Amino acid sequence: MAENKFHFFQSIAQSIVDHEIHTMFGLMGDANLFMVDDYVRSHGGTFVPVAHEGSAVLMALGYSKVSESVGVATVTHGPGFTNCITALTEGVRGHQPMVLLCGDTPVATPQNLQNIDQRELAKASGAGFEQMRTPETASQDVAKAIYRARVEQRPIVLNMPVEFMWEEVTHTKNVYPVFNDPMTLSEGNNLDEAIGMIASAKRPVVLAGGGAIGSDQNLIALANRLEAPVATTLKAKGMFNGHPYNMDIFGTLSTPGAYDAIDKADCIIAFGSSLHHFTTDHGALVKNKRVVLINNNITEVSKNFHPDAALVADAALTADNIVHWLDEAEIPPSGFTKELDTKALISHPPASTQKSKEGTVNFIYALEELEKVLPKDRLLTTDGGRFMTEVWCRISAPNAQSFITTTNFGSIGIGLQHAIGAGFAAPARPLVMFTGDGGFMMGGINEFNTAVRMNQDLIVIVCNDSAYGAEHIQFIDRDMNPSLTEFEWPCFADVAVALGGQSVLVTSNEELETAITAIENRSGPLLIELKLDPEDVPRMRA
Repeated sequence: MAENKFHFFQSIAQSIVDHEIHTMFGLMGDANLFMVDDYVRSHGGTFVPVAHEGSAVLMALGYSKVSESVGVATVTHGPGFTNCITALTEGVRGHQPMVLLCGDTPVATPQNLQNIDQRELAKASGAGFEQMRTPETASQDVAKAIYRARVEQRPIVLNMPVEFMWEEVTHTKNVYPVFNDPMTLSEGNNLDEAIGMIASAKRPVVLAGGGAIGSDQNLIALANRLEAPVATTLKAKGMFNGHPYNMDIFGTLSTPGAYDAIDKADCIIAFGSSLHHFTTDHGALVKNKRVVLINNNITEVSKNFHPDAALVADAALTADNIVHWLDEAEIPPSGFTKELDTKALISHPPASTQKSKEGTVNFIYALEELEKVLPKDRLLTTDGGRFMTEVWCRISAPNAQSFITTTNFGSIGIGLQHAIGAGFAAPARPLVMFTGDGGFMMGGINEFNTAVRMNQDLIVIVCNDSAYGAEHIQFIDRDMNPSLTEFEWPCFADVAVALGGQSVLVTSNEELETAITAIENRSGPLLIELKLDPEDVPRMRA
């Protein structure tokens, strides 16, 4: 291997480039500014400067999701790192691989104002932690952090002591291969039991979760062989688009027609899902049914629900194997799909009216109209909040890889950052992001100007009911005064213009038509503010 003399910070930058990582998100400070400078000026890397450190992690997570690679972010020590904890936790819960290059204060100066035990903070978030050991081991330590992120499918914090930065080192390229071929097929009694349950099913359903993304053709072949409808969890939304018996999202977000079909089923064959209680509707949709669960992560198999049979195996290979044994045993198809109304499976109730209180628009009607005109090849991201379930149900994504949900930690204010990161993984595709007013004030307003500065094709729809809606409805349900949940926010459309973007304020159906025209004629980041009546926004489907 070729060896070159570098400073420590140059060795880190070179190590990132050695892994063919050409985009980094971050905020510079004392402990990382020279590394970032070298990454950009010596290697031509793209550095995306953020307004808040947590945003760098969130953007790296969005980049990781769409690029199917390791996202990289960098921040400085102390408060720079503490600002990342919510974002790291979101990444851990979402099983997203990324590396955070985090500066650390000098060991020799424990009185430094920004000194904190960064290992313990990382552990509290669930992220992995790697300490850079010596200046000479920089390339090895970077390689190990990236390797761990890929293998463990979670964020890894790589701690960079600031006092190492100008040390002279010998750089040697280190890239550790990951042996991630599909797992060996399951066999023995577990496989026999699973196939027996599937073969005897009269009304089976094939369900795909986030762990099965990329296995759509294999699962479709199994569903067609069984004459079973297909459905997804929220995280795999869009995976079966175009299939004649697609039921879209399974669970509390199902259409009435899909819910009825699932209720009639006698066997659920779930791939890559842990069967969260939203997916099972708190157990209602798996009651009196055989459940076969296939997941390549043993810790996910009985995390939320104990199935009747489980296979720790690859989704695609297992689906193919089940088809093989059904054919070998000459098991006839179930015929379940012949009982189903294909249109009803994916039809949510339409807006009951186009009318709304003066100065607002009907939320369901607005979503239906936006679905018709939003760019078809979009990357779709949603923030958290009361509004989100209707968006998930009524706004489509081209496929599962193009949908980013940010609800793994139940946080609001993190959707726009994911969208920006995703945009750097697919720069030719338009970004669509839905957020609430509270979420936009919490996090989106920080980074809308980042999208402007980076000239992204971004459409942000702010669903503004001038309240923290989930809390508002709880007060209403108990006949209590909800005024503490209500806010006189600034006009977000005006804020977007001040931040360098374009905007439309929608307070009527006529202005909704103006917004539709603005989508078609946009030339940069566009914000559409939907003014909503907090009493007329549908409840969360949970």
